[in-house]
Amino acid sequence: MEQMIEIATSAALTLLMGLIAGVFLSFSDFVMKGLGAAQSAAGMEGMQYINRKVYGSLFLVLLMGAAIMSLVVASYAYFWMTGSGTTWLIAGCVSYFMGVFMVTVLANVPMNKRLDLMAPETEEGQAYWHHYLSVWTGWNHIRTLFSALSSVCFLVGCIMRASGGL
Repeated sequence: MEQMIEIATSAALTLLMGLIAGVFLSFSDFVMKGLGAAQSAAGMEGMQYINRKVYGSLFLVLLMGAAIMSLVVASYAYFWMTGSGTTWLIAGCVSYFMGVFMVTVLANVPMNKRLDLMAPETEEGQAYWHHYLSVWTGWNHIRTLFSALSSVCFLVGCIMRASGGL
């Protein structure tokens, strides 16, 4: 029974990390490009509204929940799991927590907060917007990569746990 719970948790984390990676990929691939192609004030205002809406979103619940789950699963795997797939599960947790959650907290969120304080029609606001577009998107590429990497780690760990090793 315990191994089935571990496998189900790994499968759920695989899906969760894939969903998170998809949201980040959308921003890196076309949302930021679309906002950047708009008039500066309009693009900036659009991003301000997106950032304000994320606080009440399911996405934020998933993002934060995944961080908590990463800490719980990494601790559980490190202290109580043995056998195949354990290292992959820990790697998925570390990848998510450091490459997604910490990047979000230390890079993207502070930039979002600063952007929110800017008036879109001012010279200062527009200058920051152009800086924001490139730097924020660069950090978002990192979040995309690490959430996808986490998904792969959880998938490999899940398969290895289910098969008893490869």
